[in-house]
Amino acid sequence: MQNTENLRRLVVDAAAAILQEEGPEAVTVRKVSQKMDCSTKIIYSLFVNKEGLAQQLYLEGCKILAEAFENVPQSADPLQHLLHLGDAFWQFGQQHASYYKLMFGGAFAEFKPDAESMQGTMTAMRQLQILISSAQHQGLISEQEDIQTIVGTIWASLHGVIHLYMGGFLGDEKSANAVYKQTMAMLARSLFTKHHS
Repeated sequence: MQNTENLRRLVVDAAAAILQEEGPEAVTVRKVSQKMDCSTKIIYSLFVNKEGLAQQLYLEGCKILAEAFENVPQSADPLQHLLHLGDAFWQFGQQHASYYKLMFGGAFAEFKPDAESMQGTMTAMRQLQILISSAQHQGLISEQEDIQTIVGTIWASLHGVIHLYMGGFLGDEKSANAVYKQTMAMLARSLFTKHHS
């Protein structure tokens, strides 16, 4: 069993390397088997198909994103903390563009996240949920607002900017980042001022 686990790990590492070097469309079972110098049969026996492999890469991406969020220094000011988390999400999209496209950009057309992948995504987004929840307890955001809806709104807005930038619609990185920061500021303002007005 231990051996199988190690082998799975090696296959995922090889696939991740191809993902980072050549992008999601380059990740095929054949290419991974060539990189590992083993037969495609071995990979099929471990992951069933390309989607199985995609799922492991997806979970790997979730881990990287969760770590990025966890490394954001805590701030006493929830609004500041939200902006820092937003920055971390942008950095993830830049530094791990291939993972980003695989996870959120539909780069593997045949891959749809299953329950385990969704769980991984939720874990990655945990810091954001904790932040919103704590802001509600502090009375900074109305208790009437649903946490998941808020998280979904923030995520969808930021993803929209990153996705448009990746698609070449927002100019260079500097221009795109300006749009991103503006989006973050507007989101943060609308979230945290509702309660005071």
